[in-house]
Amino acid sequence: MILALLCAVFSAQNAAHGHALQPGYAALEQTGDNTWQVYWRKPDVSGRPMPIDLSLPAGCAPQTGPAPTSREGAWETSWTAVCDGPLSAGTVSIPGLEKTRTDVLVRISPLESTTVSLRLTAAEPTAIVPAEAGSLDVFTAYVGLGFEHILEGWDHLLFLFTLLVLIRDFWRLVGAVTAFTVAHSLTLAAATLGWITLPPAPVEAIIALSIVFLASEIALSKDGRARLSQSAPWLVTFAFGLLHGLGFAGALKEIGLPQSDIPLALLAFNVGVEAGQLAFVVAALAALTVVSKLLLKGPLLAYRPVSLCMAYAIGSLSSFWLIERILSFGAA
Repeated sequence: MILALLCAVFSAQNAAHGHALQPGYAALEQTGDNTWQVYWRKPDVSGRPMPIDLSLPAGCAPQTGPAPTSREGAWETSWTAVCDGPLSAGTVSIPGLEKTRTDVLVRISPLESTTVSLRLTAAEPTAIVPAEAGSLDVFTAYVGLGFEHILEGWDHLLFLFTLLVLIRDFWRLVGAVTAFTVAHSLTLAAATLGWITLPPAPVEAIIALSIVFLASEIALSKDGRARLSQSAPWLVTFAFGLLHGLGFAGALKEIGLPQSDIPLALLAFNVGVEAGQLAFVVAALAALTVVSKLLLKGPLLAYRPVSLCMAYAIGSLSSFWLIERILSFGAA
């Protein structure tokens, strides 16, 4: 049952290359008394722009821009808007967002006040622009983005699930997840701040390779003979966590950071990632416990055929991601 559910859920995400769909992003920068430079990027869906649009407050013209063009896996457009007054108290909306599962981050940078960050969702595709941006607004927006990013990042979640299958000792598991957290927090901050720069395609491929490695460790493990990933899992998860952090950083760079609140936004995004990670681990452990109690007389993962089947299923899917991402190198 767990194996079938695992394969169905993760295999359904192959079209998304195993990671989260990037959110939409809009930036409005005031360049004069009444003029605003508008940049609008929306996600790519199967080679076409997602059917959403950016609509500026009623006092601005034009409210929407020209047709977007494809660039680096997204669709971008920009234009100059003339507004008859400040944008505060005006309404910004994303028509069509209510029919999707993605978010849109809108950053508004007036000349004489702080930058405002708004997060629009399918449930709330419209927002009123506040007069001033509070730190709480920035923190809330980026916590939400981090939480949703990890829960839609299927490769990161599969890595965590594989750890649950591989490591049976609770405190070793805690140590492994903690090391993973520390490592990806370090590279997330370093890459976002520009201290480390690596091409995204190889990073995504190595993230898939990290899952292949853990799956092979499950398949090769034997009772009484712990593998390195089982006897010292924090070493393995710390090393791979550094790479996963670069993947998180790539997503955060796509979203963008408010220049006046970079440390706060970075912290908030990481808090969101950790909250989503914790929620997934708790849910997965609860599901495994329930299945074990309902269907078996002992822990589900204690049955070697079950863990072996999971290893092959996880290894097959992550190998597919690895090959797919390596083949994309030339197209990147």
